[in-house]
Amino acid sequence: MSKNKVIVLAVLEGGMSKSEAARRYGVGRQWVHELLARYAAEGDAGLEPRSRRPRTNPQATDGAVHARILSLRTDLTKKGLDAGAETIAAHLEREGFTPPARSTIHRILRSAGTVVPEPHKRPRSSLRRFTAAQPNEMWQSDFTYWTLADGTDVEILDFIDDHSRYLLHLAAHPKVTGTVVVDAFMDTAQEHG
Repeated sequence: MSKNKVIVLAVLEGGMSKSEAARRYGVGRQWVHELLARYAAEGDAGLEPRSRRPRTNPQATDGAVHARILSLRTDLTKKGLDAGAETIAAHLEREGFTPPARSTIHRILRSAGTVVPEPHKRPRSSLRRFTAAQPNEMWQSDFTYWTLADGTDVEILDFIDDHSRYLLHLAAHPKVTGTVVVDAFMDTAQEHG
């Protein structure tokens, strides 16, 4: 039994006053009055929780603009023209409408099912980490551009063991060339095996 029904029954059948029921069940007196009125008008259905969603949304896109966005999408697509949010907004402006934000136009198109979702990122489940099973099985190499405090540009070359993530070599060079990489690799291989 819901708390609302317990409150109503305590007042109607238990003889409890509205104020006493409010205190006992930790609700406001006005809520007890509301529950009793709902119960009198609708019975048990009146005691069910109701949506708190507003009945209107002043920020909602006007129905005429919403319909025009969808019709423009259809017309432009049939003609083989660009039918994205930017283009639709430009057409709306030319027709005398105040276009909503580009993101709103895109959201309207997406909710109508006229936009095929194309994620920009691969899902994490598709990522395959390559980690070597044993030390020295595979190394990674990279170089990074950096500007020193005196304004000198350098390139930092590094080698990392892919199994242990141990930094095997790190050196700054004025420019990383093929010769620099080969020499650094040979020195690192001789040192670490």
